[in-house]
This record gives sequence, C-alpha cells and structure tokens, in this order.
Amino acid sequence: MTTYNDKSRRAFLSLCLKGGASVAALTSLQLHALSNTLNSSSLNDYKALVCIFLHGGSDSLNMLVPTSGQYRVNYEQSRQNLVVTDAISLNTQTQFEGGVGLHPSMSSLTSLFDSGQLAFVGGVGTLIAPTTLTDYQNKSVNLPGHLFSHNDQQATWMHGQEKISLNTGWGARMLERLNQHSAFTSNISLAGSNPWQTGVNTSPYALNRSGVMKINPLSGHQPQVDHIKSIIDRLLLTDTQSPIQDAYANRLGRSISNVQNMNELLEQAPILTTQFSENDLSQQLAAVAKSLSIQAQTSSQRQIFFVSLGGFDTHDEQLNRQPALLSTLATALSEFQSAVNELSLQNNVTTFTMSDFGRTLTSNGDGTDHGWAGNQLLMGGAVNGQDVHGTMLDQKVGGPLDVGGGRLIPQHANEQYFAPIAKWFGLPESDIYDLFPNLRNFDAFNLPLFVS
Repeated sequence: MTTYNDKSRRAFLSLCLKGGASVAALTSLQLHALSNTLNSSSLNDYKALVCIFLHGGSDSLNMLVPTSGQYRVNYEQSRQNLVVTDAISLNTQTQFEGGVGLHPSMSSLTSLFDSGQLAFVGGVGTLIAPTTLTDYQNKSVNLPGHLFSHNDQQATWMHGQEKISLNTGWGARMLERLNQHSAFTSNISLAGSNPWQTGVNTSPYALNRSGVMKINPLSGHQPQVDHIKSIIDRLLLTDTQSPIQDAYANRLGRSISNVQNMNELLEQAPILTTQFSENDLSQQLAAVAKSLSIQAQTSSQRQIFFVSLGGFDTHDEQLNRQPALLSTLATALSEFQSAVNELSLQNNVTTFTMSDFGRTLTSNGDGTDHGWAGNQLLMGGAVNGQDVHGTMLDQKVGGPLDVGGGRLIPQHANEQYFAPIAKWFGLPESDIYDLFPNLRNFDAFNLPLFVS
C-alpha cells in the first residue's frame, strides 16, 4: 500500500483549498450533469457560444479597410505609416462606399466568409446612449466611465454594462436565466477565471488545454483516485463532527469525482480529422472542439466557452505585431469552424470576438494608442454571413466621429451586438432588456446578425 508523509499531506490540503472553480467549487448538482440526470429547463435544442477575447485592444479598424475612392484617401492620410496594402477585397452582401478590404494576414478566412459562415460587425463600442461629437464635447449625454482604460473597458464588455456594483458577466447571467447553470459542463474556460463567465450561482470550470485534467496533488506521486479519496477521508475525519468540515469533505469528494468523470468522457472523445496549429489560441479552440464532441453525454443544453489571445496593445512595433496576431486569429478561427462542421454542429455553435476597445487612427510613430470604436467577428452556420453588419467607419482624422487623436465614436453600442447573440442563445426579449439595461436607449435589434 502506498504511504504519504505529513509534508505531502499538508501540500495536498493546501492545493485543495486553492483549487478554485476548476476543482473545489463544484457541487452535487454539477455531478448530475455528467450522469445525464439533470434536466432543469424546457429547452429542446442545443446551442453553444464561444467567446474569443482579444486582450489589449485590437486595432480592428485596420483589420477591415476601405479599398477605393475618398474613403481610401481619408484612410491613407490618417494611417500614415500604418496603411494596410494589398487588402483582400470582400464581396459583401451590403454595398459600402469605398468597398471593404480584409487585412491580408487573414486570408484563411475568405472561404468561410464567402460560404456565409462568417460576418463582421462594424463600428461597435461601449456606449450608454447614442452619441455625436457635439454630445461628447458638450457632455450632454452620459458616457461610459473610464474610456480608453484597459481594465474598465474589459469589464464593461464582459459585464455587458457599466460595472458600478455589478460583479457578474452576461455569459453567466444568460445561463442562470435559462436555468442552465447547475451543470459545470455548461460553463467552461480555457483561459482562466474571467468576469464574462462569473455569475451569482455559476463560475467557469477551468479546462486544461490538453482537454483532460489530471489529479496529481501529491508531489512526486501519481496516486489512483480511490487512493486520493481514502487520503481525504483520513485527513478530514475527527472525533468531533463539524458542519463546515462535512460540507468541505463532501464538496471536495464530489469535485474529484467530477474531474475523473470529465476525464473519462474526454478520453473517449472521437478523433477529429481537422488539424489544429500549435499556436496557443488554436490549442485552446482544439480543446473546445473536443468538449463539443462529447456534449451529448453531458446533458448540457446550453454551453459557454471562453478563450483568449493577448498582445493587441500595439503601442509599438505594430507593423510586425499586428500581422502575426491577425494571422494567428484567422488560422485558429478557420481550424475551429472546420472542426465544428466536422461534428455537424455548425448551426449549434456561434463564435464571436470581444476586445477592450479599438485604437487610434493616428500613428504614434511605431504603433497606435487606446481608441474607442472597432470591428468584431461573428462565425457559425446560423450567422447571417458574408457581410459587414453595422457601419464601415470613415477613417478620417478630424472628421465628424473623431473625439481627438483619431479616436472614433462607435455608431453601434456593444449591447446592440450582444442582444442578437443572446436572442439566438434562447433568451426572450424581456430578459435581454434586463440583461442589458442601456439597450432601451437604442434600436435594440437593428443588427441582423443571424439568419431568421
């Protein structure tokens, strides 16, 4: 029989206490999800959302650029040394003056776009109410707090509204309103804890990029699960019973069972023919695809996934850094959609991007600074694809949308971007307005992001 010294025992208890959402925060209801015994909603279909957060503030206005006419002239004069040449002309369903060109580093997305599985949402940013340049200058409308601040704007995007005292994200709140939050497999992160997936009664289950979590809490040993449970029983058993001790022991025991059950399911996942690149984002999405392949065994009718790609705070070396970042993003998106199609889940899975903010039109000599409006990507079989929904902003420094330094006012609130996504996910409009309270200040559903 394997024995463990006191030092290993203390290390094991310390790790258990620090386990967080991925191990120590799971409940008995979550275990039921893996046993197919929980059916807490009347939903009769399956849908999943995959959020890709581009940390740092993506210069997404340089991802979609005008290709001709005065819009191109304005763009070149504003962008100076950061002008994108050789942009790929997109044949969009909606016609835009000046045309639409895709950054050449994202060429792997053109087939998805042409097939109708990819769309862009243009001119989006944080707003409380429709805002003009005069409104901004006169402070005659409420403005988002701490514009151009990384932490604050990331929080606003993930919370779905101004933070104030709000500590829950709109992804988690959707699960809770649909009564789909009890199963831990409904809320999975490949990029750690984040506000978007944090709710009152749910938090993200942290899945390893390999797609399988190993239980190895004792340094130098790899005990079997039954040995670990035996250790827990001995460590937590005392002559005097404590309600707190009992609750902790029960939760920890169930947590280990959940991890083991999840591993068993993932180890039986089918091997996909789609090949994923070695970059970090592709590997995160490969793990999401692996999780999607076993969704029928988890009984989760709604799932949300979170992945991320950093490095978009391109104050310097943008000419070198942005092409590499956009290429990584495009490659990972293309591979992931190929895997989703292979699983025949293309109409059930929607992938979308968020980022802190857009960036300035003006160059600081080597890059761009924190801006406001930007463009986002939306992908999936249910998406109203091959188009740019929203606005192709006139990239003109000193123009009617420039609040200074080439920071452009959004023409569509991010809540207008979120609302159709929430509606596709299954929320009734009344819940959507509760979810995004500023939505009432806008034409809420004027962005036709999904096929009717």
